[in-house]
Amino acid sequence: MRDNSQELFPLVDEEGQVIGKATRGECHNGSHLLHPVVHLHVFNAQGEVYLQKRPEWKDIQPGKWDTAVGGHIDYGETPEEALLREVREELGIVTFNAERMGMYVFESRRERELVYVHRTTYDGPVCPSAEELDGGRFWTLQEIRHSIGKQVFTPNFESEFQRFFLNH
Repeated sequence: MRDNSQELFPLVDEEGQVIGKATRGECHNGSHLLHPVVHLHVFNAQGEVYLQKRPEWKDIQPGKWDTAVGGHIDYGETPEEALLREVREELGIVTFNAERMGMYVFESRRERELVYVHRTTYDGPVCPSAEELDGGRFWTLQEIRHSIGKQVFTPNFESEFQRFFLNH
């Protein structure tokens, strides 16, 4: 399994307005074309946070623990549509209430993303996709704090989680 380098993504400005389109390959080749993604942080009633394990075949950050749900917005799709699709595909969750926490630009050596950050509290069944993920589990905030900076998580997850959830 591998990512489809020909998949079409919208190109956006920093406010999220679509200004063009490009392929996954073009967006991830170091061009820094700004493309939008959705993230969902899933908390349970005990305050634990569900994280997914990225499979080894991913083109970015293979094998690292990451935000419960993260996915690209397809060309022609709204952030809300993408969030519903990604949560269903990655975790098998179809009914949840998401709160948008904010958005920001994330930049790495390979890519530049406009990230729409959401959170939900959910205590139902979680069924991680065997095709898209290497599983997942709930982590306590103490476990997350202890593992930050130790190459356990994606850099994107670490900076985002600290920005939106640990420093409040």
